[in-house]
Amino acid sequence: MSLAERVLDGEIRAAARLMRDIDDRFKSAVDELKILYPHTGKAYIIGITGPPGAGKSTLVDQVVAAYRKKDLLVGVVAIDPTSPFSGGAILGDRIRMNRHADDPGVFIRSLATRGALGGLSRSTMDVLNVMDAMGLDVIVVETVGVGQDEVDIVSTAHTTVVVMVPGLGDDIQAIKAGILEIGDVFVVNKADRDGAERTERELTAMLEMKHPEPGDWMPHVIKTEAAKGLGIDQLVDEFEAHHSYLKESGALQRLIQERNAKIFADTLREELFESVFSGIKESGKYQQILDGMRDRSTDPYSAVEEVMAARSFS
Repeated sequence: MSLAERVLDGEIRAAARLMRDIDDRFKSAVDELKILYPHTGKAYIIGITGPPGAGKSTLVDQVVAAYRKKDLLVGVVAIDPTSPFSGGAILGDRIRMNRHADDPGVFIRSLATRGALGGLSRSTMDVLNVMDAMGLDVIVVETVGVGQDEVDIVSTAHTTVVVMVPGLGDDIQAIKAGILEIGDVFVVNKADRDGAERTERELTAMLEMKHPEPGDWMPHVIKTEAAKGLGIDQLVDEFEAHHSYLKESGALQRLIQERNAKIFADTLREELFESVFSGIKESGKYQQILDGMRDRSTDPYSAVEEVMAARSFS
């Protein structure tokens, strides 16, 4: 049996191996993903983002526990910073979710960013499709926590959750141009800290200024103390309310269409680059371009135009 067939049979080790092959960019993984793709599209995907130190991992741990109480199968994709030495993930997030390690209803996978911007790894979408095909009901994606430009999650998740904490200075002004514009649910974590009420008020005021159209989803602000498990049930109820809104309003289909478009565009971009770049390297053209740029007999812009003109795309 192929890895994909074993994944569809519920074999956890096969899923883990396929995810490793995906993350290592093995060509064989593409054939397995082709088999799995028709079996995707059923899982509810929650994306959790926010600045470093907001307590995202602890919050994810509590959300996983809440969904397990509902007897749902849960997957977690934790995007961790890349080690500058090994290129792998620094597994801080996975360690904080260690209590679920022996639960067969929870599957946790850490991915290294490997230099990718936007808070996600390049292989995140493919790993999500594997988890979806496994039959998991809910998948939680925790981004790396890079701050203002961490917006890729909005084209990946069905529900995007922005986690804030009091005491970060001018909380709202500091990052309002980035992740604060993408949230479906806002969380003020560590709500026992001084300034929690102020952060909640500022977030609520910001949301009220957006003036949503009638029938649009109105994000709410939920206060939590993830370390103590406080506010988690209310937060999960908000997730379920947003999921129901997406299905009833037809927005879920639009999200799926946008996600599919992104998967196609990203895959096409990678394949085109790999095809063109490997071709000019094998032919010696790449070295000619570098030599020409060194002695200024050519420029990078003309070189790219020449390479593209030599390619035939029909």
